[in-house]
Amino acid sequence: MLRIQFTLLFLGLFILTACQTVPLAAPAIATPSLPAGSSTPTSAPALSPTAIPSPTISIPTGTASGNATDVATATKPDLDPEPTATPVPINPPLTTLLFTGVIVPARCVQAAIDANGNPNYPYEDVRDVITKADLAIGTLNATISDVSPHTGCIPTYVLVGSSNNADALAWAGFDAMSVATNHIKNCNTNTCGNRAFFDTLNNLKRVGIAYVGAGQNLAEAMQPIVLTVNGIRFGIVSLGQIEPMSFAGADTPGIAVLNKENLTAAVAMARQVSDVVIAMPHWGPEDISVPNWIQRNLAKDLVEAGADIVMGNHTHVVQAIQEINGIPVFYGLGNFVFDQDLNDHQQGVILMLKFEGKKYAGYELIPTHIDPDGRVHVAGPAEAAEILKRIEDASKALNP
Repeated sequence: MLRIQFTLLFLGLFILTACQTVPLAAPAIATPSLPAGSSTPTSAPALSPTAIPSPTISIPTGTASGNATDVATATKPDLDPEPTATPVPINPPLTTLLFTGVIVPARCVQAAIDANGNPNYPYEDVRDVITKADLAIGTLNATISDVSPHTGCIPTYVLVGSSNNADALAWAGFDAMSVATNHIKNCNTNTCGNRAFFDTLNNLKRVGIAYVGAGQNLAEAMQPIVLTVNGIRFGIVSLGQIEPMSFAGADTPGIAVLNKENLTAAVAMARQVSDVVIAMPHWGPEDISVPNWIQRNLAKDLVEAGADIVMGNHTHVVQAIQEINGIPVFYGLGNFVFDQDLNDHQQGVILMLKFEGKKYAGYELIPTHIDPDGRVHVAGPAEAAEILKRIEDASKALNP
């Protein structure tokens, strides 16, 4: 049974913590049983109060014309067939990687940005949390482009935001974004084509945020990014399964398609250039905390392919946490910035992964609450307990 341990930390904010220690080891190449059991949680290492080193971000670059001007997209990295692993120091430093739920600066969030002229406001209350991590990675599920008219605060599935949302993400402290998401090609005009999609990639690159999971074609969308901090190469791949209109083809732009063949190839490419491989699938039906059988089977495939961490998103509510062959699987972190008004859709968690050198050393969950205009806060103790209980209950369904 997966048991979530609660610890109250006071760092000027109330942060409820869930911690679990799992060894970082290559998974066995065999289909694990489902559901898999979980190890007994232990205390996580304390966050280091020292200054955070600037990460080295390695993302292949290129230029594409497409429907945008001077669009930067990924190209295939040079892969060493016999890569040399990063040496492990005698006393490896502690590294923290931060992940968030879905970020959607659109609809009512964008309308509030337009009204107050401040694209930073959604992140003002959590910026200190984000910047404390060595690396911060989000999941962007909207376009950020000035080519698309804003929709205003109305019910719509067209999720578009202005280009200065990229500046706000950089200001908040993000280093990278998964963009293998179902709304990443949205545009509020019939004449936009792929322009808003390419603008989104360019705007992220313009502010120094690496993107993963999209490109001019499927081959480019499947390429990993590598973020190096404390001498450790963290390779990230991202693939999505939700919206076929966003899928890349052999000669058409879009996102990497999440299926067994593609995820196996993507993880293998990341393994050749990384010490730690993190897979970020965009998957699952909305509004459900217990992952469905498709997510669970894909999680098994990702573990079998060699991922060291599986960190998913999409469902707009927090989902279960599971171990498969000793590999932690975080199925979904809920919403981080969005305007959905159901109680469980206004809640999410920030995930803090901890590594001692290349060794996975546990995690923390920081529950969050979103205001109707998209401003995110660290949740108070009562709401935080509610959020963590929902994760615990969903996890028990997979780990009876």
